[in-house]
Amino acid sequence: MLRYSFCLALILIVAQSSNAQESYSGTILFKITHPESTNTSYLFGTHHAFGKVFFDSLANTTEALKSCNLVLKENLNIPGETADDIIQARSKETNWKSFLQKDDLLYLRQLLANSSAFQKMTPAELHAFLIRRYNQTVCLQRDEEDNSTSLDDYIGRLAESWDTPLLGLETTADQLQYINEDIAGMPAKVHKKRLHTTINLLQAQDNSSCSSIDWYSAMNFDYQLQSPCANTLMFIDRNNQWMKKLENKLQTNNCFIAVGLSHLMYDCGLINQIRELGYEVSPVAVR
Repeated sequence: MLRYSFCLALILIVAQSSNAQESYSGTILFKITHPESTNTSYLFGTHHAFGKVFFDSLANTTEALKSCNLVLKENLNIPGETADDIIQARSKETNWKSFLQKDDLLYLRQLLANSSAFQKMTPAELHAFLIRRYNQTVCLQRDEEDNSTSLDDYIGRLAESWDTPLLGLETTADQLQYINEDIAGMPAKVHKKRLHTTINLLQAQDNSSCSSIDWYSAMNFDYQLQSPCANTLMFIDRNNQWMKKLENKLQTNNCFIAVGLSHLMYDCGLINQIRELGYEVSPVAVR
């Protein structure tokens, strides 16, 4: 059965400004310390489409992960509570003829022939799945031996191999809800257009829409820590909820925090919020 893995920062928000005080260009790893504590934690910004090969190529990152006694990820793949489990448990099916062109529907039925979840997915969930697949198979051309569903998943697997405890900052059910709420009210014709566009890219193996992959790989970005967050639901609200867990765990553990890179950025990001608690957050070279 095809495994579904939904993480929300599927398309990172590309920073446009070059005037922020701290750009931290060239890294996605940050060391967290406090003058009144001996604990050392790390904050790592992921792009969910990447996996094993990328993580293993980074300097200092594996050592940072191994040094921690608690790993916090956006969510955990708990048996019975995965996206696939949640979707299959639904009673309502989607009338895909309202959201897909005939040829697109035929393509997806072939692509997802071994999945019983397809008929119960929402258009928003399907789009998230297709974007992930496009990024991984077309943009990254990931090795078939890399069976991690995401960079976050690979980090979790490493932690488990070292018997390091894992904690999810939210549930998979939460993430599915966010995916759907973020575009609530989108007309069927808009869903149809964007699904058709992504399917065309997949079928043609067209890498012309790989800008977020190229941007993340190059690490030539600006964290824009003085700029406001633009999406309340996906960033401000979620970051604030995560900080309720992180504040306590940072006091008592050496934490490795792995979340989508966009959650580190802007004035509502985790870099700023952790600093507001009195911690020093300093960049660590990864190349």
